[in-house]
Amino acid sequence: MSLDRAVQAFAGVMVLISVLLTQFVHPYFFWMTVFIGFNLFQSAFTGFCPAAKVMKKLGIGRGQESSCNRC
Repeated sequence: MSLDRAVQAFAGVMVLISVLLTQFVHPYFFWMTVFIGFNLFQSAFTGFCPAAKVMKKLGIGRGQESSCNRC
């Protein structure tokens, strides 16, 4: 799996978890969804993605090309 696909999968899972937490635990968990969306938005323009940095250190996407220039 490429690093880009891993980041997309991670973001999708985190959004789903935040929606479930908002529905079943507390409405303020919607801020988690807002944070994830903002992080995805800023990484599209800056190329900086903290999740990609962590995944890269863990060896995910090794040997695959990535569009993340600053990871």
